[in-house]
Parts: sequence; structure tokens; C-alpha cells
Amino acid sequence: MLEFPIAQTRDRFPALSRQIDGRPAVFFDGPAGSQTPREVIATVSRYLEQHNANVGGAFQTSVESDEMIEQARRALADFLGMGDPDTIVFGANMTSLTFMLSRALESTWQAGDEILVTRLDHDANVTPWVLAAQRAGANVQHIGINPEDCTLDLDDFTAKLSKRTRLVAIGAASNLVGTINPIAEISRRAHEVGALVFVDAVHYAPHRLIDFEAWDCDLLACSAYKFFGPHIGILTGRKNLLDELPTGHLRPVHDRTPDRWMHGTQNHEGIAGAAAAVDYLAGLGRDLASKDLSRRESLRAAFCAIETHETSLCKQMLEGLRSLRDIRVWGIIDPDRGDQRTPTVSFTHARLASPKVASFLGEHGIFSWEGNSYALPLTEALDLEPDGVVRVGLLHYNTAEEVDRLIETLATLPA
Repeated sequence: MLEFPIAQTRDRFPALSRQIDGRPAVFFDGPAGSQTPREVIATVSRYLEQHNANVGGAFQTSVESDEMIEQARRALADFLGMGDPDTIVFGANMTSLTFMLSRALESTWQAGDEILVTRLDHDANVTPWVLAAQRAGANVQHIGINPEDCTLDLDDFTAKLSKRTRLVAIGAASNLVGTINPIAEISRRAHEVGALVFVDAVHYAPHRLIDFEAWDCDLLACSAYKFFGPHIGILTGRKNLLDELPTGHLRPVHDRTPDRWMHGTQNHEGIAGAAAAVDYLAGLGRDLASKDLSRRESLRAAFCAIETHETSLCKQMLEGLRSLRDIRVWGIIDPDRGDQRTPTVSFTHARLASPKVASFLGEHGIFSWEGNSYALPLTEALDLEPDGVVRVGLLHYNTAEEVDRLIETLATLPA
């Protein structure tokens, strides 16, 4: 496989040409939303220019929209490792889809049932389930963490798992500290007691290849704007579950999956863009492999190269941050454990509050986030509220030179 083509990759992202005070902007804000390649932008524009219509009509643009959505389902099924494209549901974002799913699942729960959520997750994979449990009279158990490296406490998970457990809601990776969870093992243990497993794959999606079938989970959601697409969410799951759970839909809508889950007219241009994002990644994989592969195998090749590139950058960033006085990195910092984390790094400063550090970086053209980034269960568990952390996230279009610039800039923080 070829060396990762960083220069050619960056050329495909128009936003990366942005300058701040005469210097290139450094986009380390990716965990909240990635930038978008030209082919995705062009696809969204082309749909609106040439094919824009509602679905189900007997005229050309409507037929083209129907075909586009069908092809997009096939692309997203390949992206998620799903065998059946009819299990692909589109919606506004992961949070909205999770709230919808939680209302459907709560109708199957009763008093005495238990729902397991974690202290490591984004609140979108906690609060919807807590509220649903409250309405159903079910109990919520919170799986703890190992605070020294911000990993999930699997012993605590096992201790809290029981025959009363109905759902385990777990993130594939932490959006704050990057920890990757052992989803297949969690699914195995949950299924042994008859519980369902819902996976939030939002943060994982741009860094590693999602594999629904290998993970053996039951339901999964992610958002395309985290993997180089537009603002749209995707939900998938086992066909029998999606067919049987109550959804509540308008009378003219067919009571079949995925239609029964998609309420109202969808974001067609966003769906087109999400498929284009998948094809962008698959094209990267084919170029790197230098041969014609299936879309799924092309995605596998792309993510293999992405992981290698990002892991190298993350190691460089962690080493640089450790060299700075007053900086504490939260999460896995051992360079030999790069396969257990994504390249999303959060840190605090001993003297300066996180908002002040992030503002300083912003003034120097380095884009980062401060606060809890909606991972409130984790910042609460680590006693980091109210200021939270500074979060910098690497994606495959970032460079070693940008990492050096971050470290050099942090070294000039005012006393």
C-alpha cells in the first residue's frame, strides 16, 4: 500500500485553505464536525440543481430521487457493515434518532427492568435512555470508568448486568478522550442475559471501520457530518427489531422498514451527500490499494491507512503535550496503546481555565473546543466541571506540521 497521500488529500478539502491572520487555519475541531471534500459538496449541489423533488412521483426528478435514496442506503449499509440496505434509516442527527428510538423501546419496558448507560458517553447516549426509563418505571444503572486512563470499568459492567437488564447503551469511542470500547465483548455479555445493545458510533465513524455484524450489536446510530458528509443522521439495526418496535407514523406511510421510521420529508440533498462521503472514503481506499475492490473492501483499505496516519499524529501530539509544563492529558497516554483510542485528545492546564486556553489557541488560528463537548457524564465523573477540558481532534487531513504548531503555541501561553 502507498504512503498516505496527505498533500493530495488536503487538496480535496476546500475549507483547509482558510487563513487566519495570514497563516493557514489548523482544523483540530473535527470531533464536533469534520470538513467536507469537494465531491461531497458537488453532489449536494448537483442534487439541488438537477434532481430536487419529493419521492414517490411518476416523473423524472422524483424517480431520480427515489433511486438516489436507494443507492445511498446501499452505500451506508456498506459503510456500517450491514447486509440489508433496507435497515438504513435517515434522520436529522444521531441525537434525534436516539430520542425517537428510546420512545419506541420504552413501550417494551416495565417496572423493575434495568437500563445500563456509561459514565464515558456523550449525553446523547445517556439522557434519552434515562428519560425513557423514567417514563416506563425502569431503573438506570451507570457503568463506571477507570479514571486513571478513562476506560470503561468492565468489572463494574459485569456486576451490574443481570437478567433484568433490557438495554446496554454504549459508545464505540469516547468523543472527549478517544477511548475505544470492546463492543463485540460487551454485546456478547449483554446477549447472555437477554439484553439489547445500542451503539453510538458517531465519534468512531471517521477513524475506524464500523462493523455492525462483527460487533453483534442490535441497534446503532451515527452522523454523517462527523465522517466528511453533511448534517444528517443514520440509524440501523436488526430487521426484526425495526419491523416490530412501535413507531407511530402518518396513515399514508407504509408500515415497513425503513419507511415506518422516517417521519416526514427527508433531507434528500443530505442523503446524497452522505453517500458521497462514503464513496469519497472508498475511493481513497481504492487509490491506496492500487486495485479495484468492492466498496466494503475499499473502505477497509482506507481505514487501515487512516488509522496508521492518525495514530502516528496522535503519538506525536501526546509526546509534545507531555513535554509542556502545567498540561495534563486525560485518557490513554501510553504510546503502545494507540489501537485502544482515537486521536482525540483532551487536556487541562494547571493555571489557566480551559476557555482561556481555547481562546488563546483560536487567536493563533488553531481551532479547538473547550468545556465538556456534551460528554457531561465523563467530565462530572472526573470532577472537571464547570470549565471542562480543551479538546483537540485529529482527522486524516491533519498534518505533523500542524501538531508541531499546536505544541509551539501552547508553549507560549501567558504566565
